[in-house]
Amino acid sequence: MKPRAHILVVDDEINIRGALVTMLEKKGHQVRGVATAEEGLAQLEAAPAELVITDLRMPGIGGMEFLSRLKETWPDTEVVVMTAYGSIDTAVEAMRCGAYDYLTKPIDRERFPIVVDKALERHALTTENKQLRDRLETRTRFDQMVGESEPMQRVYSLVEMVADSDVTVLLTGESGTGKELISRAIHHKSPRADGPFITMNCGALPDNLFESELFGYEKGAFTGAMATKMGRFELADGGTLLLDEVGELSLKSQVDFLRVLETKEFRRLGGTKLLKVDTRIIAATNRNLEEAVKQGDFREDLYYRLNVVPIRLPPLRDRADDVPLLVDRFLAECSAQHHREPKDVSREAMRLLRLYGWPGNIRQLRNLMERLVVTVKDSMIQPEHLPEEIQAGKEDARTMVVTLGTSLDQLEREVIQRTLTEITNHREKAAKLLGISLRALQYKIGSSRITVGPFPHSESTAAGTRRRF
Repeated sequence: MKPRAHILVVDDEINIRGALVTMLEKKGHQVRGVATAEEGLAQLEAAPAELVITDLRMPGIGGMEFLSRLKETWPDTEVVVMTAYGSIDTAVEAMRCGAYDYLTKPIDRERFPIVVDKALERHALTTENKQLRDRLETRTRFDQMVGESEPMQRVYSLVEMVADSDVTVLLTGESGTGKELISRAIHHKSPRADGPFITMNCGALPDNLFESELFGYEKGAFTGAMATKMGRFELADGGTLLLDEVGELSLKSQVDFLRVLETKEFRRLGGTKLLKVDTRIIAATNRNLEEAVKQGDFREDLYYRLNVVPIRLPPLRDRADDVPLLVDRFLAECSAQHHREPKDVSREAMRLLRLYGWPGNIRQLRNLMERLVVTVKDSMIQPEHLPEEIQAGKEDARTMVVTLGTSLDQLEREVIQRTLTEITNHREKAAKLLGISLRALQYKIGSSRITVGPFPHSESTAAGTRRRF
């Protein structure tokens, strides 16, 4: 059985419009009928359609202008135009402008369903090809994830485990840690990958708009409701709905959402028909919901309903080994975006970037790389190009950062180099600080080819945590 399609019929002749709507509904499609192009555009704004069937001669905006506006905003929507026998030339011109086919009035009841089926098949093929291209380009979106550190490996492992199920996921972590990117990764690795991925920012909606945005509304439900509008929950049918900043929901909105989360059934605002959808929920927040529950700001039953599988995104300060990888990615992206020559980062500048705490996390790092790409004329980014707060993070000369996994030989060489460079270049004093004889120090300098100069940045990429000593 073919899946139902959303079809819009636009014709000012009420008898023809009603007959077409009835025929299409009998085929199992979801059909809306309006009398003017202005109403048609409003309906498409509320909820896009796979197919629009429109007359060419209408009061107000004509069929050709309607076709032009429609294709400009919804290029993938197929259009079939209707015209009288004497205006076939106009119909042919409409096809040159993007219409799929035309029908002559009076409508041939045998040809009509054939044209509709072919138009919908073309739309399905176009959509499938576009989705395949998107999936090929993103490679299930994990290519957009940058990080090889142990905390990120744990996140990837959880994503792999939950992706092929419909379990509700709660993403937590500080702002800027990549919660939306992870939610997209879950969606694109799931059986719902060909379905829609819809986002809704709960923190940006007041109480009086939450219900209409989530559930939609019927025409006339309130002042200004000029057309029926599908809500985010319905738009995500067959796919995934990301509720971002879910911790900002008011207690009233939490009650409304809990009910639909449990049943997947709802009514549009102002409507009486009970609708049911197959939508997966992913929630994200930077708040501590457990603490919010204790304080009475978040419903305990909703918290446990959302917190089926929790995934915590680590802050960037806990995955310093990923900073060089992120810097390389962002520099390449921003250089291409702003048509600038690629830049490199000096070892000392990279060391400072790794040491910094990044309160704004990955978003802050990317914004900084974009600023440096635009404002630094040199091909090499140096410490003096970095903001003062990052430069101020320079370590004391008697401390250093070591990546776990560094070999003992390399560690010994770096400790000797650092001692000679930043503490004292007097070899007897250096040997005393290192707890070895002068002869042993000289031997190690010679055998390791250590030179006095800037302390080299460790090239080790082994994942791990940082340790000071």
